[in-house]
Amino acid sequence: MPELPDESHRWRCAGCGNLTRFDVVRTRRTTEFWHLDLPGEPQVEEAEVLAETVESVRCRWCGRDDAIETVVRTDA
Repeated sequence: MPELPDESHRWRCAGCGNLTRFDVVRTRRTTEFWHLDLPGEPQVEEAEVLAETVESVRCRWCGRDDAIETVVRTDA
């Protein structure tokens, strides 16, 4: 599974060259501070990610999930 992109890396589909469109399935475990107004409408005011797992990344252009790679950004 490819690493999540950061400031100096991005995803690329080695199958078709796509750099911009991916379907990502991930699981996150978070702690959140919820503020409910008087009518009861919730608003998340703080969130902390405790754990995150990328389950799959699929190219939106060609549909491949076996060719996604993490590459260095050229503008980094």
